[in-house]
Amino acid sequence: MAHAWLYLGTDDLRTERLQLEEEGRDTAPLAARLKALEEAGLEPDTDPEGQAAAQALLDEARRLPLRAGYAYDEPSGLDAIRHARPDGPRRYDTALTAEVLADKLSGAWLGRCSGCLLGKPVEGWRTDRLWGYLRDLDQYPLHGYFRSDVPEDIARKYDVRPDAPFIDRVDCMPEDDDTNYTALAVALLKKHGAAFTPRDVADFWMESLPILHTCTAERVAYRNFVAGIAPPESAQHRNPYREWIGAQIRADAFGYVAPGYPKRAAEFAWRDASISHVKNGIYGEMWVAAMIAAAAVETAPARLIEVGLSEIPARSRLAGAIHDVLAWHHEGIDAEAAIARIHKRWDEHLPHHWCHTISNAQIVALALLWGEGDFAKSICTAVQTGFDTDCNGATVGSIMGMLLGEKRLPEEWIAPLNGTLQTGVAGYHTVKIAAMAAECLQLWQAFQAESET
Repeated sequence: MAHAWLYLGTDDLRTERLQLEEEGRDTAPLAARLKALEEAGLEPDTDPEGQAAAQALLDEARRLPLRAGYAYDEPSGLDAIRHARPDGPRRYDTALTAEVLADKLSGAWLGRCSGCLLGKPVEGWRTDRLWGYLRDLDQYPLHGYFRSDVPEDIARKYDVRPDAPFIDRVDCMPEDDDTNYTALAVALLKKHGAAFTPRDVADFWMESLPILHTCTAERVAYRNFVAGIAPPESAQHRNPYREWIGAQIRADAFGYVAPGYPKRAAEFAWRDASISHVKNGIYGEMWVAAMIAAAAVETAPARLIEVGLSEIPARSRLAGAIHDVLAWHHEGIDAEAAIARIHKRWDEHLPHHWCHTISNAQIVALALLWGEGDFAKSICTAVQTGFDTDCNGATVGSIMGMLLGEKRLPEEWIAPLNGTLQTGVAGYHTVKIAAMAAECLQLWQAFQAESET
């Protein structure tokens, strides 16, 4: 039971302080106590008095007022989000045949897996290590999967672990949280259908996903479920990670079952995200789900980004950050300059920046824009930029896979998967990727039939 991450630690308090500042809270009333607890340090599972003090502080922090003049409007409720969003297509009239959609769904699943597998062995690497490794191997810019069978001096220099999921060490897509949640969402939709609720999601997690397979905001939400704290309170109660990337990586299946219907995809994503996240944490999942749904019809990456933005509040921090990336692209700077701007804005050595929704969403947008419709270039840009490499590679791969379809994906990127995915989800421990795509097609067909009756 000595799982330190089930308790609050000093890093959690630092994250909470930064989160409060970013979401516009006036932290002055709690600043001294926060600083004292941070400096004292928390021994997570052996300091009951410290735990109680930290928990009380988080409870008080929720009641802090917004600073005067805070520029953003960031609701968490679905109706309020819809009221604050700009105009958008909501639903396309373009008819999608089952044959075309089957190819796109297969492409999306394969793209998600290959993008995730590209970034997985270097997850947690900061760019001095990542870029140095690539340059020493004369493989910069990144243009293929990472391998462990490199010269011994380079392996030592960059601490290359041979047991990590490098492409020469795997024969399928190994388990990863980025694909666990995609499979979990499919299983949820099969059980509850299009009318599923946030409480259904919470119950389904407890039925199907072991708690030790969760991280950060998902871990906190799961702990809250077990304590009887239901959504949406489960997303807010003592959750320093409430705007981290966890919900954004759970978006894909909701786009897969709503092709051409970004409004529906975004609503599905909201129901899922609201159990563990608030504000921009929710918007990240809605943005990605809407982009994936639109990618079944649209062909221009910039247009996909705009459609995604049409489902989230226009005056949110996430929308502003993505508009910045669109402006950089319009300005005509190259990818290296755009990457430098992201690194100037966010400190990759700070966990709150490294794993936040907004920093990584900017990378997704950058990779889509400067990837110029090329699958390999897009996922390589997403991973090479750094931060949460496997998450961003998976998201970009999924969007590009839906846009291009399986038939247009390069064989060298999908062949190493051997059509197989491993997950930690009950009933899906080893599955065929084609079978997962087929299940999404069946769900789409069922939801279409329901909407027509």
